[in-house]
Amino acid sequence: MIKTSIYFGLALLSLIVLSNSGGGKEVKKAAKDKPIVVLTFDDSVASHATFVAPLLKTYGFGATFFITEGFQFVIDKKNYMTWEQIQVLDAAGFEIGNHTKQHSRVGGQTLEQLTGDIAYIEEQCKTYGIPHPTSFCYPAYQTSETATKVLQERGYRFARAGGARAFDPETDDPLAMPQAFDGKPESTLEQFKAAVAMARDGKIAIMTFHGVPDIKHPWVNTEPKKFKNYMEHLKKSGCRVISLRDLGIHLDEISR
Repeated sequence: MIKTSIYFGLALLSLIVLSNSGGGKEVKKAAKDKPIVVLTFDDSVASHATFVAPLLKTYGFGATFFITEGFQFVIDKKNYMTWEQIQVLDAAGFEIGNHTKQHSRVGGQTLEQLTGDIAYIEEQCKTYGIPHPTSFCYPAYQTSETATKVLQERGYRFARAGGARAFDPETDDPLAMPQAFDGKPESTLEQFKAAVAMARDGKIAIMTFHGVPDIKHPWVNTEPKKFKNYMEHLKKSGCRVISLRDLGIHLDEISR
């Protein structure tokens, strides 16, 4: 049953891979006053491949999936994705970001440990034919000056942390981006709508989710029905829903 679910998700994504592969070009054509929402998904949860990505495709939404081999990624392929599934996400037009190998708090790591954890995910992406990551997610949302410097040196453009406000390209450090919403079991549609409403006056609403559902980490679980309601609101609101990578394209375009 587990294998059937995994392969169904892979097959579905493969069938629709060509339907939305021009995300970057579409972002360039977007009206400047259109609300922009960035969807991000942490921790390599299996439901990203089997439920989240196929649903996002039906809406024509982009997203960034932050990959880590922390927790039980290596041994638990019921609850965590395989690298083959991550390949399919990339082929479907989604962005694959770096969430470090171990999912350790960067403030507690030596420079060598931090660099090694970041480089490991980069090498895994290279092995599976996935572009070198340019977006990063701080484990447990903890940032550090050392981590920011390492990311800058390694060519990262964006790094998402925590918080509860919109990202302002005019004033915020793109290597310490705040989130406007963090999906939790107790989160409500009204809270999500309020976060979406932050995407105005040039500000960007960055949304954080973990598994949909997240069986291994119930404290960051989002139920599929609730997630569908969130996505339906984005569609009805006429938002441009993109990845961090495509946000870079948008910001480059409006700066010209």
